Amino acid sequence: MVDASDLLRGALLHISDSDTVRTVVEKAPMSRAVVARYVAGESVADAVSTTADLRGSNRLVTIDHLGEDVTDRAQAEQTRDTYLALLEALAEADLARFGAGEVSVKLSAVGQAIPGDGDAIALENARAICETAERVGTTVTLDMEDHTTTDRTLETLRTLRADFPWVGAVLQAYLRRTEADCRDLATEGSRVRLCKGAYKEPESVAFQGGRDVDLSYVRCLKVLMAGDGYPMVATHDPRLVEIAQALAGHHDRRPDSYEFQMLLGVRDLEQKRIADRGHQMRVYVPFGEDWYGYLVRRLAERPANVRFFLRSLASNG
Repeated sequence: MVDASDLLRGALLHISDSDTVRTVVEKAPMSRAVVARYVAGESVADAVSTTADLRGSNRLVTIDHLGEDVTDRAQAEQTRDTYLALLEALAEADLARFGAGEVSVKLSAVGQAIPGDGDAIALENARAICETAERVGTTVTLDMEDHTTTDRTLETLRTLRADFPWVGAVLQAYLRRTEADCRDLATEGSRVRLCKGAYKEPESVAFQGGRDVDLSYVRCLKVLMAGDGYPMVATHDPRLVEIAQALAGHHDRRPDSYEFQMLLGVRDLEQKRIADRGHQMRVYVPFGEDWYGYLVRRLAERPANVRFFLRSLASNG
């Protein structure tokens, strides 16, 4: 029997590819007000302002400039330059030091999807971002995208880590390969964000049911917590948060040897509670004009997120 939440997830991922639905949602009068809860704004200044607010409640931040699948080199370089400006602005506002405010980068946004030499272009642009991040005292995490780019993204990660060993990786628990990838990356100094995954993937490469994804997440989390790296536990699920805390205790991990991550606008009070209890809590802060695909995937990633979104719609209607 198919679980209702799995059906909802599939439907959301399907409409994420619909240009008609996208046009309707983007033009709906209430959309901008609702999106404001989950997206910092459109400009670098908006992202910096949101970061300052979050730091005021002792939360860490990682910032994503929205956009992906760029096929034009000039646009990829523009995205790179936006990240460079963002890092400089964070430093000027004293929000970058010690990784307090870092950035998350999708390689397809900085050139990976460009036909031919896309991987080389993405590496060049990512390297420029890493150089600036290192200069201002913060870090970079390479976001993971659909499964067709996993090997290429991990190869770019390995290349960057030769010069910037602190570059973070993202692994997605719904992929069948991820437990093995966790073993490969659970090494000293390796920063690994574990999330559930939010792209529409075939059954041959990804678990389809929510329970199977959760079980995979726990298996992967056990590997990361037992390893010598720095796990970044990206989940809103209270059960997984509790399991992560238990595993950290079992392995005698110090509070500064791992962190929790949640999305801007989701479980805000729980984020503050985790931070107030002495744990490291980092908030994923997206900004930019290209918010539609991001928002739909976040809803699909965990169907409970739909309730947050619908409540926002009701309060803005």
